Amino acid sequence: MSLKSVHPNDVYSVWDSVVPYFERALSHSGGEYTVEHLKLYLTEGRQMLLITVDANEKINGALTIEFINLPNERIAFVTAVGGKMMTGKDNWAQFEDWCRFNGATMIRGAAHESVARLWKQLFDVESRYIMVEKRV
Repeated sequence: MSLKSVHPNDVYSVWDSVVPYFERALSHSGGEYTVEHLKLYLTEGRQMLLITVDANEKINGALTIEFINLPNERIAFVTAVGGKMMTGKDNWAQFEDWCRFNGATMIRGAAHESVARLWKQLFDVESRYIMVEKRV
């Protein structure tokens, strides 16, 4: 498996292959945005699309990143993730390298407790915040 970034102009050519991964991921987003909104963000370059492909160039997983620039950090914020092998150790190492290459000093994302525990075990991530909310 290898990790590849998809240029905003090429999102359309892989969209049908990655949209099922994001439909499930965004079903947990609380309705903040849909897969069609995500597609718009990707094609505008507001977010970046990364895919995992096998030796036959078959897409097996995908994730999206939004960069957040703060005074002391450049955060690669994972906005959606899905598919097989996206969290394999080799792909995670490639992902960290890609983030560093793109100037990120930190990787961050929102996750359910079970995912946070799994990523802690696999990749030594730390829980920094627990986000809670109430619609008013």
